[in-house]
Amino acid sequence: EQYSTRQNKISRLIQREMADILLRLNKTRFSGKLISVSVVRITKDLGIARIYLSIFPSEFADEILADIQESNKHLRGELGRKVGKSLRIIPELEFYIDDSLDYIDNIDKLLHS
Repeated sequence: EQYSTRQNKISRLIQREMADILLRLNKTRFSGKLISVSVVRITKDLGIARIYLSIFPSEFADEILADIQESNKHLRGELGRKVGKSLRIIPELEFYIDDSLDYIDNIDKLLHS
């Protein structure tokens, strides 16, 4: 489906700010783990931002995702404070694991086996 320029702009903005928020959270809560925001997809009505996270080492992914999902309201509040001037409505946040790295890793293993 075609993405509007506005959707792209907002996706990038959310990706940047969310990465920043998670980086700070990471220092206190998930020390020694790497969490990056790989993709943000925003719905046409700009109501929902689906945030895909890449978590390393990946065996902690589910645990960290659960923790982040529990902090959803807090994270959305943080995001609101950071982008409130640029966005009238702060979208609902949905967090997912981006397992494309595992997928690539797996293909790599298959190719070299």
